Amino acid sequence: MYTFSSKLKTFSFILMVVGILGIGYGFLNAPKTTEDVEKILAAEEHHGGGHHTKAEADHAVPAQEAKAVVEAPAVAHDTSAVAESVHDTVASADTTKVSEVVAQVTPKKEKVVSEVEEHAAHQAHLEHVLHQLKNKPWSAVYVACIFFLLLTMGTLAFYAIQQVAQAGWSPVLFRVMQGITSYLPVGSVILLVFLIAGGLHIHHLFPWLAEGVTDPKSPNYDEIIAGKSGYLNFPFWIIRALVFLLGWNLYRHFSRKNCLAQDEANDNAFYKKNFNISAMFLVFFIVSESIMSWDWIMSLDPHWFSTLFGWYVFASFFVSGITTICMITLYLKGQGYLEHVNTSHIHDLAKFMFGISVFWTYLWFSQFLLIWYANIPEEVTYFVTRIEHYNLPFFGAVVMNFVFPILILINTDFKRITWVLVMAGTVILLGHYVDFFNMIMPATVGDQWFIGAAEIGALLFFLGLFIFVVFTTLTKAPLLPKRNPYIEESKHFHY
Repeated sequence: MYTFSSKLKTFSFILMVVGILGIGYGFLNAPKTTEDVEKILAAEEHHGGGHHTKAEADHAVPAQEAKAVVEAPAVAHDTSAVAESVHDTVASADTTKVSEVVAQVTPKKEKVVSEVEEHAAHQAHLEHVLHQLKNKPWSAVYVACIFFLLLTMGTLAFYAIQQVAQAGWSPVLFRVMQGITSYLPVGSVILLVFLIAGGLHIHHLFPWLAEGVTDPKSPNYDEIIAGKSGYLNFPFWIIRALVFLLGWNLYRHFSRKNCLAQDEANDNAFYKKNFNISAMFLVFFIVSESIMSWDWIMSLDPHWFSTLFGWYVFASFFVSGITTICMITLYLKGQGYLEHVNTSHIHDLAKFMFGISVFWTYLWFSQFLLIWYANIPEEVTYFVTRIEHYNLPFFGAVVMNFVFPILILINTDFKRITWVLVMAGTVILLGHYVDFFNMIMPATVGDQWFIGAAEIGALLFFLGLFIFVVFTTLTKAPLLPKRNPYIEESKHFHY
């Protein structure tokens, strides 16, 4: 039986506490008014930029705009004075004088109107930036929340595939997979609360949930979103989320229950049950995963769509799940557990890490190339935003998720070396975290991004929670499934 070390448990608690503090600071530090935003933008301009995008160049406060804000009452006064002058002159019935006054007043009037329009545009921009900066801590939490939940789903899908394939090499790893998937109920509750909070307008990450977007009489009316309202509406959306989360959790519960029961059984009845429910789950999963990716990620930018998006998201969290299995297996081996796991098992996991990394790159390039080449404004905007404002994380994710793995893991010998796999696994997990960051942040905060307390805090909190839940579950059952029909083959797996 595995024993959860006090050091690792303490470490998980420290991560959660530091993470909560970081998230809290992110919310407290978010601007509350447009005046706060104006101070932030002015400070960015004064210091030559606040973050590593070109947002400061696009949104710095010009001197004339700041002047327009200050002199708005004077503008109104000038307009009133102009009107009074014209009115008095016309009343005097002096035609010549009227012409002279009009000639003098017209340029001034045009200047006044221009300043009023400029002031209105500036205020609209401040409101927009305020909305983005208020979204920032919520977005940071959402990235971490959905990444760890879907990482768990990647592990669950891999486990189900092993059951259906009746794989002989992997049963010695089943308890590790089940430990990782134990985070699914916890992550599901957190995500569901987050989605409901969006419907209650506690946060505003999903623009199609905004008030008036489907009402033609509302100033917030959006024709594209209104056309999708039959699908993108809160009741139907949250029902879908409940169905998906419930289905995934039910499979996780019964598959683990049957696996544990098989240890005490005299026949293979529970193994056969797992085979049957795993086959049904995979059909449900492949459908629900695609719809989930549209609902929870793609709908953050409801004007854009991609037919490859479901597969792309799947590849990202699938390789993350397999990598996590490898990392935890290596940790347990280092602690003296999993004596039947050998370098051949590790080599197979590394092959999957390598292969799915290449598959992810194929989907990344296919989605990017087709949309970029077609150059349809409604579609290409998605990538233009990321290339212009997220250049480093956008292309950095490709380096971390493809270039680095293919250079390291293409070597057969490296697939058996612990420190190499730990290094490669760390880069892959961070790379796919950045990938989810790229999918979510541009749609919710635009170019107002930087890695701050909320982003770091969210990652640390969910990492700490994940470690605590997973390793607590590993203590509740033997790490070796005793009565699996393929357990002997798995224990002696070599090639």
